[in-house]
Amino acid sequence: MADNTAATTASRDGAKHRSAKVGQVTSRSGNKTIVVEVTRRVQHPLYKRFVNKTKKFYAHDEQNQSQVGDRVRIVETRPLSRLKRWRLVQIVHRSALGELKRTAEVTPEQPEQESGS
Repeated sequence: MADNTAATTASRDGAKHRSAKVGQVTSRSGNKTIVVEVTRRVQHPLYKRFVNKTKKFYAHDEQNQSQVGDRVRIVETRPLSRLKRWRLVQIVHRSALGELKRTAEVTPEQPEQESGS
């Protein structure tokens, strides 16, 4: 009985079921925008072989926290721009390439000073 009341309360508050997808960040196009490539395996209707199908989604990254190669979870949201209909919820797995870039940004190398006369 309690589960039923919780479901009706959520529907009254306006919280809807939003579809979520997990994919890999392929590009950081612009400020607060990432391109996520989602791969899914579907069975071919005639040949019965499994085929990988990919689709790119533009997602909103509010804190600019994801890097290229990260595995992220995105959820559907209201239209934010002409192409962005998704929002970054969580970084599932950080890529090693992104970690190297972050450490390089934190500790920049000191340029060597020339001793000129």
